[in-house]
Amino acid sequence: MATTPGDTETSVLPGSVLVIGACGQLGLELVAALRQRYEPHLVVAADVRPPKNPELLAGGPFELLDVLDRTRLDKLIRQYRPKQIYHLAALLSATAEKNPLFGWQLNMDGLLIVLEAAVAHGVAQVYWPSSIAVFGPDTPRDNTPQVTIMNPNTVYGISKLAGEQWCEWYHRKHGLDVRSLRYPGLIGYKSLPGGGTTDYAVDIYHKAVAGENYECFLEEDTYLPMMYMPDALKATLDLMHAPAEQIKVRTSYNLGAMSFSPAEITASIQKHVPDFEVTYKPDGRQQIANSWPASIDDSKARQDWGWQPDFDLDKMTADMLLHLKEMQPA
Repeated sequence: MATTPGDTETSVLPGSVLVIGACGQLGLELVAALRQRYEPHLVVAADVRPPKNPELLAGGPFELLDVLDRTRLDKLIRQYRPKQIYHLAALLSATAEKNPLFGWQLNMDGLLIVLEAAVAHGVAQVYWPSSIAVFGPDTPRDNTPQVTIMNPNTVYGISKLAGEQWCEWYHRKHGLDVRSLRYPGLIGYKSLPGGGTTDYAVDIYHKAVAGENYECFLEEDTYLPMMYMPDALKATLDLMHAPAEQIKVRTSYNLGAMSFSPAEITASIQKHVPDFEVTYKPDGRQQIANSWPASIDDSKARQDWGWQPDFDLDKMTADMLLHLKEMQPA
């Protein structure tokens, strides 16, 4: 089985991997990272519809799957016998506020279906992403602790907080090795924004490379925790391949890398694109952002399994602009 140099025995995969929600922002890049790490045919990508660009998932098997369809999920687990399931399918913050009942159904029922199926079929590990959306307006905004007041006021945040407790319950009651990270805003160049409150920090790079100005839906001094996609992938794989005895948190780990405002990301881009301009027209997403942390205390993740980010704002900006320019049509 293919491994990368320096891998330890704990990172040798004993079977296949199923990635649910593989066509999303995180899913596309996680599938690619897993197929680099392991033999591509062992990494099964699944989503409710095919990718818009089939080449993005062409390196291994793809299966259609609505995660709310337990019968179909059972069939795929019997067919591929995965040892790991990465369950990424979800409706994100801004989108879920527009369709709250479906947001709850997809985010909550989808997780419970995956957890039940994993127990029933003896799947060794499940990964499920949480979010900074689990925090709320009464949570300390600066250096938000691992354990603190959590009173989310969005459908997305409520579903993620409930999901964290279900993950811990399935670990405690069934011995299921569920692992989770509270992602900050994720920024990557391989996919377009997907309906999240932090997605301005993706769209703004696309506009800059296209030679357009940007109208930001958040106020210029709104600080939010952010992370470049390579760091998110690194954190996810490091967590999933850490020995079980190192995983002390079975709800979800705080995860941090950098915090910045729209004004600061604009200044970082202007170092490369001096004529780039941003105007501000806050909308309903501003209220969501105001209820979230400005920075994260992720010392527990650093202590338990050695988390350490590689990218700061300027390093991310240079890399994002480079890759987006390479992707521009000739």
